[in-house]
Order: sequence, then C-alpha cells, then structure tokens
Amino acid sequence: MSAPRIVITGLGGICALGTDVLSIWSGMREGRQAIGPITITALHELKARIGAEIKELPDHGFDHRRLVTMDRFSLLAAIASREALSQSGFAVDSTNTGRIGAVVGTGVCGWEAIEESYRGILLEGKPRTGIFTVPRAMPGAAAGQVSMTMGLRGPVFGVTSACSSSNHAIIAAADQLRLGRADVMLAGGTDAPLIYGILKGWEALRVLAPETCRPFSADRQGLVLGEGAGMAVLETLEHAQARGATILAELAGGGMTADASDIVAPTVDGPVNAMQACLAEAGLTAQDVDYINAHGTGTKANDKIETQAIRRVFGAHADKLSVSSTKSMHAHCLGASGALELIACVKAIRESVVPPTAGYRVADPDCDLDVTPNTARERDVRVALSNGFAFGGTNAVIAVKAME
Repeated sequence: MSAPRIVITGLGGICALGTDVLSIWSGMREGRQAIGPITITALHELKARIGAEIKELPDHGFDHRRLVTMDRFSLLAAIASREALSQSGFAVDSTNTGRIGAVVGTGVCGWEAIEESYRGILLEGKPRTGIFTVPRAMPGAAAGQVSMTMGLRGPVFGVTSACSSSNHAIIAAADQLRLGRADVMLAGGTDAPLIYGILKGWEALRVLAPETCRPFSADRQGLVLGEGAGMAVLETLEHAQARGATILAELAGGGMTADASDIVAPTVDGPVNAMQACLAEAGLTAQDVDYINAHGTGTKANDKIETQAIRRVFGAHADKLSVSSTKSMHAHCLGASGALELIACVKAIRESVVPPTAGYRVADPDCDLDVTPNTARERDVRVALSNGFAFGGTNAVIAVKAME
C-alpha cells in the first residue's frame, strides 16, 4: 500500500520583509534586503549591531492574559499559524480538534525571558524571576502556544535542531499524517534571536557580517541574524480533496542525515546524503529539480561546501538549476529559516518566478552555480528543494512540487 500524498493548503509568515505571506513574497521578488541597524533591543557593547528585525507587529488581537505567558518567538509562531489556517479554509471545531496538530521548530528558545531574568536578578537585585519565565523560555513553548491559540488537540510538539529545525518539523508533521495520527497538521518554525545574549554568543563565533549578507559572492563576510516565523498547513491529498481545499503544492518528500563530524564545521557528505534521500523519498531524479532554495548563509565555508554538495548530487544538471538564498533578504532566522524558505519554494512554483540572491557583487569560482544574482527571474518551476544544514551537523531537505 503506497503512502498517502501530502499537500500544502495554507501558508503563514512574518519576518523583516513583511508581516504576512503576500508582503514577504513581494519583498523576495523585489530582491529587497530587510537588513539594517537593530533598534528593538538594547545592544550594550556589542560589535554586531545589524539584523533583520520586525519593526512593528501586526494587530494580532491575542488576549493580554495569553500574551504575558508568551515569549516573542511563540507570538510570532501564533501569528503565522493563524494566517496559514485562514488561507487553508480549515475551520477548527469540536468535531475535528483532536485530528489537527502542530509541530514547531526553533533553533534557540525564549531567550527574551531568560535575559529579563538574568538582568533582573544580577543587575537590578530582584529577588525572583517572573512567574512565567520557564513556560515562556522552554523550546516547546511555541508549539504549545500554537495549540492553545488555535484550539488544536492532536499531536503537538516542538523540534529543535538549530538551523534545520523548520525542515525537521515539516517532515515530522508529514509523518503524523502518513501514520494516520492526524488529518491536518500545522508545521514550520520560529525564532527571535535579536537579543543581547544570543547576539553576543554569535559574535564570539566570528561569523557575523559587519554590513550585510552576500551569499555566494566572493566578498561575502558572514551571516546576519533575523527574526521571524513561517507555518504551513499540511494534510493528505485525500483529505484536502474531500473538503474542496485549494492545494498550493505537494510536499513530495524529505531527507534527513547527520554529518557525525564537527559541531560547527559542515561536511560535504552530510548535505549530499540528505539531498539524495529527499529525492529518493519523493520519487524524483536530479533532472526533475528546477530550483534550489539554498541554505546559503553567506559564510565562506557554508557556501563553498553547499556548492560542492549540489554539484555532487546533480552532476551536469547543476548547471541548469536555478539556485538562490533568500537569507540575503530576510537574514538567517535560525529555526524559522526553512519555513520562510518554504514560502519561497511554493511561490516560485505557483508564479513561475525564482527569487534572487540579493547583495551579490563578485563571482566566486568556488560558488560557480547560477545563484540568480540580485534580480528575480521568470522560470517554469515544477520541483523545488529547500536545503537546511545546521550546527551539530544535522541536515534536513524537503522537496515541493506542483500538483499534477
């Protein structure tokens, strides 16, 4: 018996490019870099003072009693989830609430609550932390808050695997559907890392760019951190068709591997194996793929190794691929990156447009793919891959294809 086909019927997103999917995609198509000076958090003596921040949250309408239990990363996930559910046309009620769940990835956790606690106790002499510090900070909080705000009583859990978290969450949610544990799943990721303590840690790694993010460009100087969330509504094809849903694309397959090598330095083999596993599960050949939304962080090592991995998997077809890194525009949103990049893949398929790699200036012989520099390109995209390669050597790749 063949496994059920999984389809995408709703998308939601929020990041520095915009507070909904329409504005995010518009920014991607324009090649707009939403990277600039950080203004929403105290930076103290930090050297890294740029990021991709959400300047103003939309009017979300969540009750104040709910908000005091939420850290920013959870709120962003809830906002994106509501948009995704609205687009899907699926109404949660007492008859179906037990058959819809959520898997939400995050690369960090509720660091806003942690930093408030540290500063209050160590610098201001407060005798105790806020009562909701633990439920705000725990990595699984975003999944729980999505469940509570949307009324979901099916399988709900968090996933944390650094920058691969979104893709792992999406694959895990699809598994719940294939196993029959749910009829509908919300899946994606969220992160809000523009906090002093997090930025200070990344600064120590010496991988943050001083000006902007220029993936695959020879003059790239590193990554830039951003905040955001992306969520998708997944369901089996049979369920979507039965309720007359508009199907945006098919989630064709996923591949997950580990480098088992180094906590920060990537390998070529791990990403190669993940892309190959993804293609195998999706029943696709290398020649079927039109577009790859690259992990493309803008560091010297990542972009070179990802190029090598793509060439090894795709061979001569690599020269026919369109590749781009939308992190050049929304920055690296850690656990949210893969979900925001899923938006790019689905929209590329539906509108036959490949979003660009913004900020590209100088060709690098070590990154000799067609990286769609600076300007979006019209192209018929039937199959798109989204690459997620993380610290810890955890890799997750998903394949999305047009409905046939």
